[in-house]
Amino acid sequence: MEEPFPRHLEPLVSQRHTWVNQVRMHAVMRPDEPALRFLGAATTWRELDTRMSRLAAALDARGVSAGDRVLVLTLNRPEFFETVLAVNALGAIAVPVNFRMAPPEVVHLVTDTGARAIVHESVFDPLIAAVGALPGGATELRVRIGGADGDALDYDALVAEDRELPPVDVPETSPAVIMYTSGTTGAPKGAVLTHINLQAQAYHNLVAPGVVDHEAVAAVAVPVFHIAALGVISSCLLDGVCTIILPIGQFDPAATLDVIERERITTMFMVPAQWQLVIAEQRSRPRDLALRFLWWGAAPASQTLLAAMADTFPEATICAVFGQTEMSPVTCTLTGEDTHRKIGSVGRVIRTMAARIVDPDMNDVAPGEVGEIVYRGPNLMSGYWNRPEATADAFAGGWFHSGDLVRADDEGFVYVVDRAKDMIISGGENIYCVEVENAVAAHPSVREVAVIGRPDEKWGEVVVAVVATAADTEAPTVPQIREFLDGRLARYKHPTEIVLVDELPRNAAGKVSKPHVRQATGVLR
Repeated sequence: MEEPFPRHLEPLVSQRHTWVNQVRMHAVMRPDEPALRFLGAATTWRELDTRMSRLAAALDARGVSAGDRVLVLTLNRPEFFETVLAVNALGAIAVPVNFRMAPPEVVHLVTDTGARAIVHESVFDPLIAAVGALPGGATELRVRIGGADGDALDYDALVAEDRELPPVDVPETSPAVIMYTSGTTGAPKGAVLTHINLQAQAYHNLVAPGVVDHEAVAAVAVPVFHIAALGVISSCLLDGVCTIILPIGQFDPAATLDVIERERITTMFMVPAQWQLVIAEQRSRPRDLALRFLWWGAAPASQTLLAAMADTFPEATICAVFGQTEMSPVTCTLTGEDTHRKIGSVGRVIRTMAARIVDPDMNDVAPGEVGEIVYRGPNLMSGYWNRPEATADAFAGGWFHSGDLVRADDEGFVYVVDRAKDMIISGGENIYCVEVENAVAAHPSVREVAVIGRPDEKWGEVVVAVVATAADTEAPTVPQIREFLDGRLARYKHPTEIVLVDELPRNAAGKVSKPHVRQATGVLR
């Protein structure tokens, strides 16, 4: 009888450059060292390898195979990474789910990916029930972290089955994860990131600070569904260093600093709003910290904040990162003295990829002139899931069009001028205006609406809805709009301010002009 997997191919499988194989290698070379730590408990490399492989074998026994999509919905905890690795060990594709989504938003992910299974934490039982009750919201297989329930299988019971996983050849060019980003048409698009995309990002993260620190202790302090979390874990899995997973919820700067001190964390990424709170807490009650690298990004940081970071953590190097989900995500970095010398810049293009700044005809612009930054490189996504037209548009001319309008100085430092894609970044979360506009426009008191971002000291930007009221109705209030959007749109996307106008300003083509909306309302970036 022919073997299900040709044994002569096993060496090839073990040589594949994937984070699954990196876990397996570290399980051999440093089996008893911690790979993950969460709430004081450690998972060693041997244990991570074992749990990943057992879960993969259990999913395989229930029909999950290469190319299948598996949704993963958890708070920050080790099982999230175990699941992503297990799914990838089968050659299947993990789809992280933003736990702030409303049920219709999760249903879109289920239907768009044709998800075979979902692994979820018990705290999200109400969300899963609401999703399953909607058309298209059910999956064939449901695994629950926190015990079996109804048709859901128990996560720990699957891991305890101790099945043997046959070798699976997973090429580096195959998809590893689908990361959903809100689209300008309102419906989120899934950026397909391959194993080589993640490895290219991991390599960059290791070398970006100018020194590879094999004794580093890293932290995941952002939600695990966020591309920044995968960026952190990818470099840790590559280099075999420990990752501290911080619980997620209402951000607590005191508790965060206590963990940084207790776990001797050396390198950490947080959005500016988090750093601002951490700095205030550290100045109020200083801790003995081992921080050597402070990473920030996903939202603008003021000169005041950067100066405060340097003053509060004088022994640490400040590193800014800029990019987008489609690039896995980092495209530019700003480190060391350049952080203060080039205030307002997002840094230079990383050395592992190519970029150009071009005009609408794909001609390079001169230094100091504004153009769109376009990219090529091994960290560039393979395309948008089920969106051939959107993929073709994004790759027009053979380069990936970022949608970011930038200029570069004569030293190659990049400055973001505006976002050609209509997007707000609030607290590190991407919010696309059309998605919010579509939801607000359904309110009976709204005749038409334009959504814009207003600068905010804490969040970077907040959502402002500019509303023309429907005839014979009263103008809606912010609480009324937010109550209306509950269950329809994630709360972080809800407007925090409403500006009433008689008519929305339009250009000669009859389209709403966002620059004129900002000018007319005084809400300027």
